[in-house]
Amino acid sequence: MCLTEVFGKCFGMKDDQRSGLIDGENKIIRIRGTVVLQKRNLLDLNDLGASLLDRLHEISGKGVSLQLISSSNPDPEPENEMRGKIGKAAYIEGWVKKITPLTAGLTEFNVTFEWDESIGVPGAFLIKNFHHSEFFLKTLTLEDVPGVGPVHFDCHSWVYPSKRYKYDRIFFSNQSYLRCDMPEPLLKYREDELKVLRGDGTEEFRKWDRVYDYATYNDLGTGRPILGGSKEYPYPRRVKTGRKPSNKDPNYESRNCIANIDIYSPRDERFSQLKFSDFLAITAKSLGRIVGPEIKGLFSKTPNEFDTFEDVLRLYKGYDKELAAARSSNSCCCMNLELLKEFFRSDGEKFLKYPKPHVIQAEEFAWRSDEEFAREMIAGVNPVAISGLREFPPISKLDPTLYGDQTSSITQEHIEKNLNGLTVSEALEQKRLFLLDHHDELIPYLNRINGTKTKCYATRTVLFLQDDGTLKPLAIELSLIHPYGETHGIVSQVITPAQEGVEASIWQLAKAYVVVNDSSCHQLLSHWLCTHAAIEPFIIATNRQMSVVHPIHKILKPHFRDTMNINALARHILISQGGYVERIVFQREFSMEFSSMTYQKWVFTEQALPEDLITRGVAVRDSSQPHGVRLLIEDYPYAVDGLEIWSAIKEWVHEYCSFYYPTDESIQGDTELQSWWEELRTVGHGDLKDEPWWPKMQNLSELTQSLTTIIWTASALHAALNYGQYPYAGYHPNRATMSRRLMPEPGTKEYTELVEDPDAVFLKTITSQLPALLGISLIEILSTHSADEFYLGERENPEQWTKDAAALEAFKKFGEKLKRIEDRMTEMNTEGKWRNRHGPVQVPYTLLCPYNLPSYPVGLTGRGISNSVSI
Repeated sequence: MCLTEVFGKCFGMKDDQRSGLIDGENKIIRIRGTVVLQKRNLLDLNDLGASLLDRLHEISGKGVSLQLISSSNPDPEPENEMRGKIGKAAYIEGWVKKITPLTAGLTEFNVTFEWDESIGVPGAFLIKNFHHSEFFLKTLTLEDVPGVGPVHFDCHSWVYPSKRYKYDRIFFSNQSYLRCDMPEPLLKYREDELKVLRGDGTEEFRKWDRVYDYATYNDLGTGRPILGGSKEYPYPRRVKTGRKPSNKDPNYESRNCIANIDIYSPRDERFSQLKFSDFLAITAKSLGRIVGPEIKGLFSKTPNEFDTFEDVLRLYKGYDKELAAARSSNSCCCMNLELLKEFFRSDGEKFLKYPKPHVIQAEEFAWRSDEEFAREMIAGVNPVAISGLREFPPISKLDPTLYGDQTSSITQEHIEKNLNGLTVSEALEQKRLFLLDHHDELIPYLNRINGTKTKCYATRTVLFLQDDGTLKPLAIELSLIHPYGETHGIVSQVITPAQEGVEASIWQLAKAYVVVNDSSCHQLLSHWLCTHAAIEPFIIATNRQMSVVHPIHKILKPHFRDTMNINALARHILISQGGYVERIVFQREFSMEFSSMTYQKWVFTEQALPEDLITRGVAVRDSSQPHGVRLLIEDYPYAVDGLEIWSAIKEWVHEYCSFYYPTDESIQGDTELQSWWEELRTVGHGDLKDEPWWPKMQNLSELTQSLTTIIWTASALHAALNYGQYPYAGYHPNRATMSRRLMPEPGTKEYTELVEDPDAVFLKTITSQLPALLGISLIEILSTHSADEFYLGERENPEQWTKDAAALEAFKKFGEKLKRIEDRMTEMNTEGKWRNRHGPVQVPYTLLCPYNLPSYPVGLTGRGISNSVSI
């Protein structure tokens, strides 16, 4: 009896089935497989032509070939260097018969392999696309490999016509391997694939390329400094695009025209068709909302100004009855159907008016209260800036030889009247004083910023933790550079709370100057620098140094989805010279240079949530606490929820890594892991490569902590900083990003106006109409969950992303734990004792709830931890 007959009996095949698997004396085994892929979208006009051409190419029935590769038996020919034997080409069946779906969707195809049983177990396959256009290959599943059973290949990659490649496209099975454990016949294929992804450093990349390489931020415009590669302007690296040098200055990279958003990222890093349609639709809708107010402004006595708060509120009112007009005037027969669906989706996001932000849904002016002003420092969109005050008055760390005396002007007399009977010393000892400090980061730029149309202060805000767990602002210090120059220090004024008269109006303005500092620093530093920019080098290094079958690559992959694409768009449209960011934040043309100065102080290990809380002085180490730290503000929603999420991630990462690394020596001996960490430190974050805080990556503890930090940053931290932007800042008076006038001085016309019409002065001081509308539109886009989002604890292929049962079980436990954490968050939001979880605006803290509600799965949900740094 031949081997195939034995396999047939073992797998319970009937005689007629087994005979169908044997081809005469050659003893060929026919292995049936299922290919799942996505063709180009039929209703995209470009893709319609591609679809027809693909059908012509399929006349021979050989449009896509696949060849299995042995993981057990090498090809004996010397020139093949012990690579696994390659089987006979098989072809996808029925391409012409399968109708391309109208919307972006997946299609299943059959394929039958003739597999010589002497070759052994398939561990990879080659694929060649002989069509005119590309397709997205999701999976290949071999139904019944003799002696093995089903074999699954998790591909998730765009496959272009083979003429576009100088190499064969290869995909490995879902079995994870450290390099030292990889079957010898597959090892060379693994190394070849990594070489392809690294490139040779000379290419000009095309859209089908898959090269990951590093570049500085020399693509923001020749009028801005190059960020990265120098001590003066350190910065994380971004992906290399291969574009030619600028004609103006060869040290800079040339730029596309602003309308051309086709910026190179490795092809599999680009948005899916559904997400790209989602992105275009929300962008068109949001930017379209600017037109109405701007046209009305042309006929106003005060063009480009909101004269009253009612003017601002009109941006959000009355949009329901106008939707019908939008539907009739914006339909287009040739529009991509996915895009059309996004325009008219049923999640409440209407076309002509902005959705009403959460912060004004319950009460239109609760945002102006002192309690809400303070609460948003721990439960708003930038809850990572507040720190514990350990010395009074607050001190500066700026070099006095450059910036003179920066001593704070806040005195005990300013604050002791509001300390509920405590002295300053007692409040310090009880750790009940806190500080929102934007002073030191702004002073070096303040004169240059105020030399533009911006007029702002560097601010310090002192707060007191009350007995009910809420924070109370005690004093705000507004500082300017001394008239004689920076070396002479500062001139400051201290504003304290007031409820009546002009003093109350001055207090409201002082809070606005603080918010302007905080909102712009949030956007440039907390959000862009510390999540988007900081994560990109990890993505590049992971793809260059760790094979897709490496277990660490597998655990990180979901947390890198779409990040390169959104970062490329940001460099092109948002943070470049003359881009949107320079138009809407007070730092203007100094915005990115300003973020570079902050990167000098970036510390990877302090991106871990517990370390961040301790470093900022809002928590202390306490081994008796569940997460090893004790919060000094017990009702600190971001920190309370964040620690639960952090611990769940760390538990999952530790269990996963322990499965593959039983000893510290196995970590030290993993050449791909060590190369990854070395390149990340010395190239990706190369401007900080000599800092002593970098982990050595020598043991399980360092690996677990580092991976947890990466995943936390890409998922939960970004979610906390991003998806609350529209709920809180969509109403721009609450989170203005610019100030245009300084505090009115007694005896001036502006002061008289402040007495007579304080609301008008407030609105004239903060962002004007057009920058406000641009900012609102931008954060609406950024805050929107798309339809193809995957959330923490989810994966695109949850049962088959790895073959290892222990890893699958650990991941399942992780998802179950996240659901329990979310249930507890929901309970706390309904318990009245946690005042900071709602505040006067009655917006529950949901930014770290892992998932969206089934009834509101997409759009401006104000919740949901996306797996990755995206939109």
